[in-house]
Amino acid sequence: MDRMTAGVKDQQVNDRWAIYNADCIDILAGLPDNALHGSIYSPPFAGLYQYSSNDRDLSNARTYEEFCAHYAFVVREKFRATIPGRTSGVHAAPVPTGNTGRDGLRDFPGDVIRIHQAAGWEWVARHAIWKEPLAVRNRTMQKNLSHKTICDDGAMGGVASADELLIFRKPGQDAPVIHECGLINGYAGSEPIPAELLKFRGHEGDQKANRYSHWIWRRYASSVWDDIRLDRVLPFRYSRDEDDEAHVHPLQLDVIERYLDLRTLPGETVLTPFMGVGSEVYAAVQMGRRAIGAELKPSYFEQAIRNMAAVDDEKPAKEEALFDFEDAS
Repeated sequence: MDRMTAGVKDQQVNDRWAIYNADCIDILAGLPDNALHGSIYSPPFAGLYQYSSNDRDLSNARTYEEFCAHYAFVVREKFRATIPGRTSGVHAAPVPTGNTGRDGLRDFPGDVIRIHQAAGWEWVARHAIWKEPLAVRNRTMQKNLSHKTICDDGAMGGVASADELLIFRKPGQDAPVIHECGLINGYAGSEPIPAELLKFRGHEGDQKANRYSHWIWRRYASSVWDDIRLDRVLPFRYSRDEDDEAHVHPLQLDVIERYLDLRTLPGETVLTPFMGVGSEVYAAVQMGRRAIGAELKPSYFEQAIRNMAAVDDEKPAKEEALFDFEDAS
């Protein structure tokens, strides 16, 4: 994992990860065909936030249609670089069409699905990540998401829309993901594994008897993930520039770890093209994968370096008032 392109402004490369302060399309262009065993990331949520003033930043697209056209380049390059039969996990959510609190929603996850299908991906799964309505209201000040609104006019009441993890698979099957002893890495969620099941961890032989792995799999295979720990994220506060909107919030580690555990294996290579503060790279390396990440914004890249410095610690480094539930990828 060496320097891939002259477009790289900064980098940190070793035998476990390669992270770049660069446009992800430049990094993707430098990857050979069929090199990736998986990818997981949050793209910019079109029309919701502006992450930087860089004219190559997808969040600066002039229209929603322009955003989709540019994002399609990423999706096509990701397809080329992924091993047949392997997957990509994309975090998305519905976004409002305006900011009055009375506007409708745009089906951003649906458009992400259509962009992937047009590039040749198969859409194979959708996980909804539950959010608590009052916490969303207090965080976003969404005008239609308050008890007063439904008292005044229930027709104007809003919904705390679920985040979604969309799973896409490249057709073929060149490298199956084999779990000979089921799932053995513990459970990424708030619900504790029943103590009586621990003796089945790493069960060999007939996996029908592996009650430990079955318990985890039934939750990971659910269409609704209602016990994701929303505050289990990497440090991000010091990644903000002075003129940033207050929206920096990494993807929860529980979400990333579930994808990695189910759909990749130790030693394999995982990409995140919109790295942010490094959550996906961090989780991949902690779980024994090799990771490639690209981030256009220098302050996010610098925070990713700080986060990766703690990757071998039992827990990520902490910072004051870390969990303020501000929304972004």
